[in-house]
Amino acid sequence: MSAKYIHLANILRELILNNMGEGVYKLPSEHELTKQYHVSRQTVRTALQLLTEEGLIEKRRGSGSFSTGLGTMKNTIAILVNNAEEYTSPALIADIKSVLGAKGYSTNIYSTYSKISVEREILWELKDASIRGIIVEGTKTALPNPNLDLYDSIMAKGICVLFIGGNYPALSSSVCIKDDNYYGGYLLAKHLIQKGHTHIAGIFKMDDIQGLERYSGFITAMRDFSVPLLEELVIWYTSAELEALENRSDTGFLTSFLRKNKDECSAVICQNDEIAYWLVKELDYAGIRIPEDISIVSFDNSYMSSLDSIRITSLAHNSHEMGTTAAAVLLRMIQGDSVHSEELSWHLILRGSDAFYEPPAIPGNLPD
Repeated sequence: MSAKYIHLANILRELILNNMGEGVYKLPSEHELTKQYHVSRQTVRTALQLLTEEGLIEKRRGSGSFSTGLGTMKNTIAILVNNAEEYTSPALIADIKSVLGAKGYSTNIYSTYSKISVEREILWELKDASIRGIIVEGTKTALPNPNLDLYDSIMAKGICVLFIGGNYPALSSSVCIKDDNYYGGYLLAKHLIQKGHTHIAGIFKMDDIQGLERYSGFITAMRDFSVPLLEELVIWYTSAELEALENRSDTGFLTSFLRKNKDECSAVICQNDEIAYWLVKELDYAGIRIPEDISIVSFDNSYMSSLDSIRITSLAHNSHEMGTTAAAVLLRMIQGDSVHSEELSWHLILRGSDAFYEPPAIPGNLPD
């Protein structure tokens, strides 16, 4: 006959698993368990310790023992990103895996390559998979998405879905951990305006909600500081053009931008460090100096902001913030806690790619 604490642990384990998905489950107190199951306090404590070691419960000081959300099976989290090898993705995935792994969860990584058809194939597979949750970087979030039926089906099965970077407008009630893109666009534009720039260009991604939000902050700052928005200085690129840039070094949209606007602007706000990195290369090929001739600023403060001799002024989050926040929120969702969407704030990292604007001297008015 098994020890009493093992028998009690089996009973409690079944209670925990039966209540999984029903919200936060708190076990009865030690005193209540001793009375209910007619065992000693030591037996209760040993059974609870066994469940703690299995990762099924955690003790909260002054509150009691609670289910962690971890089960005896299917403790897998799927992570969907546009490209697992893209410049910010490896660090993001590593942070998520670190937090989830410490809590006993394994992870499967999928890349959609910014293709709705690939996203659908992955979701179709996941809807019948034994998983507890999905962390997903949406695909072309600025556009209508035909895969919402699969997201609805997955969530209806009790699988927790958390978006990162941006979610689909049609899933407005979904939880999302994202950058404060509007404020970021505003902050960069304000920074350049306060340095005397009035002809500010922008390069944004048109099929990604991030691009639209960053553009919105940019144009609002221009309005608030009474700087005219020169629409011809704003260009948009697509996921397909980004893929060509990454896979074939096809800088076509950047070359076109420079050909049309290199003499019209004194500063450029880039969608992210990756675009800024390639723009710096194109400017170098064209013989345009940074920051003497043009200032460049961007988002992400990634390693790509410091790859070249020109180190790019960029917006940053606190270190590891996106991945660890996303993982922590998903764990709370699995436990049944109430959660909400969060926007992570930016701070500016000043480097050598931007400068105060000095208007060129006008012929006939040169100093003596």
